[in-house]
Amino acid sequence: MRTLRNALLAAATAGIASTSLAAQERDPRAAQPERPTVATHAGTVAPGFLEVESGVELDRLGADHAAIGTLVTKIGVSSHLQFSIFASAVKPSGAGGGFGDLATGLKWRILDAHPLLGDFALLPSVKLPTGSTARGSGTGTTDLSLLLISSRDVGPVHVDLNAGYTRRSGDGTAVPRTATVWTASFGGAIAGPANWTAEFFGYPGTGGPSGAAPTVAFLAGPTFTVANTLVLDVGIITPIAGQQPRAAYAGVVYNVGRLWGTGAR
Repeated sequence: MRTLRNALLAAATAGIASTSLAAQERDPRAAQPERPTVATHAGTVAPGFLEVESGVELDRLGADHAAIGTLVTKIGVSSHLQFSIFASAVKPSGAGGGFGDLATGLKWRILDAHPLLGDFALLPSVKLPTGSTARGSGTGTTDLSLLLISSRDVGPVHVDLNAGYTRRSGDGTAVPRTATVWTASFGGAIAGPANWTAEFFGYPGTGGPSGAAPTVAFLAGPTFTVANTLVLDVGIITPIAGQQPRAAYAGVVYNVGRLWGTGAR
């Protein structure tokens, strides 16, 4: 269940930017990955454009193992506003699994190139109990979350810092009623189509009947810009503290193109 809680939260807050906001303004078809990391960046998909992300993660914690697949659909609403739908499928250790909880979020970039906060955005989201608690694919709670996002380029390195808070329905028996997350993600170019991604992230301790100790982990791996519109990623997650699973992941990000406006297909 600890693996599932982390996976569902990560599905709703995943990502790192391998391109700057300036690149977004130059080319609305340039893919802006919000994966593979737990963090997300302050960039938004261009107005009228659609981008999709999908990936799979294999987790192992002792004798327990799980597989999580995610699908994120992102639509640019305006120059500083993006609507996202987060879906997942979960296969926990043993029998069970299936479609997970569904979430929606609205990323609003409220600052550009601020001296202290850089590009700064807010991401409120709502997660619905569409998964099955009996089959281990959902938490059975309705969650309200708020993520604070700060992004900037420091020389050749892109940096994303996130801090998030979640409040859940229920009595705290299945999952804690409140939870928090922090991330510090970094990325840059290697050579040609290859880039690198690294992140430290953590889930501070929670209370209540299902409370757990804090966890801290490190994520790293390459990404590959196959085309301006297509980015692939692979990598690993390793625990630093707490009961965080070891994991391997792979995924893809694709900018589909314009849905409405000039040149819509």
